[in-house]
Amino acid sequence: MKELFDLFFTFARIGAFTFGGGYAMLPMLQREVVQSRKWATEDEVLDYFAIGQCTPGVIFVNTATFIGYKQKGLLGAIFATAGGVFPSFVIIMIIAAVLTNFAHLPIVQYAFGGIRVVVGVLICNAVMGMWKKSVVDKLGIVLALFSFLVVTFTNLSPVYMVLLGAVVGILVKALFSHKKGGNA
Repeated sequence: MKELFDLFFTFARIGAFTFGGGYAMLPMLQREVVQSRKWATEDEVLDYFAIGQCTPGVIFVNTATFIGYKQKGLLGAIFATAGGVFPSFVIIMIIAAVLTNFAHLPIVQYAFGGIRVVVGVLICNAVMGMWKKSVVDKLGIVLALFSFLVVTFTNLSPVYMVLLGAVVGILVKALFSHKKGGNA
């Protein structure tokens, strides 16, 4: 039971102290899950994020579910997910109760403006970390640039780019392992 509560409180803490959604949570998630608790490797967290990106729901919640399941099965998934959702639920309830009374105040608008800037920096930090770990060769650069251009300049869902990346990765791996005589 201790491990289940540890999952709950770890993801609740991450959810409570990071703002800006899944990508902004990546640095704290990596620090807690990979470095401190060793529940997953850095590659596994990136894989969970990739899968969480193309499955319905919030990336952070999906990632918490995957990590909880890896640690303690179905109950671990439930506790980690509940922990990840709990702070947002409480914060949203409080904000909904009071924000309508104060949203028009300049100080509140300025605060949200400042929060948006910091969240942008956190997202950039997460993207740079993912870039360094994921884009390791020419194919990665081509896929990254192609995906960026397609998602930026078309209405095509990013899910299709994730699926395309998976297919290209499988095909390239199969082609090169075939050329090397079947050794992967």
